[in-house]
Amino acid sequence: MTLTAEEKRQKARKHYNASLDLCPARQLLEAISSKWVTLVMLALEDGQQRHSDLRKLIPGASQKMLTSTLRSLERDGLVLRHVTVSVPIRTDYELTPRGRSLLRIIFEMKEWAEEHMDDVAASRLEHDRHRLAFN
Repeated sequence: MTLTAEEKRQKARKHYNASLDLCPARQLLEAISSKWVTLVMLALEDGQQRHSDLRKLIPGASQKMLTSTLRSLERDGLVLRHVTVSVPIRTDYELTPRGRSLLRIIFEMKEWAEEHMDDVAASRLEHDRHRLAFN
């Protein structure tokens, strides 16, 4: 069966294509590929953590960046926020089942980075030397 151009466009709309600018899958990839997302997810691996504990576990994360990252993860259904009324108010975060499923992939990326970092560092050094030689 031959499809008209309009039918092809409609069929294509049913499938996500992360290469397209406005594709929801692309937007999600952009959101979850942040280094802060990766570090927060790894910090939550062992269970609930307070906001203040997460700041200690993630050196270099400002309070603003951490809060923004946690809100984004909560919005995407990857993290749950628990507020306990006390003085001061206690806020804890934990991964959802969806977040745990992403954590598996993050672990694979982390392991890959640790396994290949020496080779990547050597490649970077060689590349930079080569560029300096021709500039």
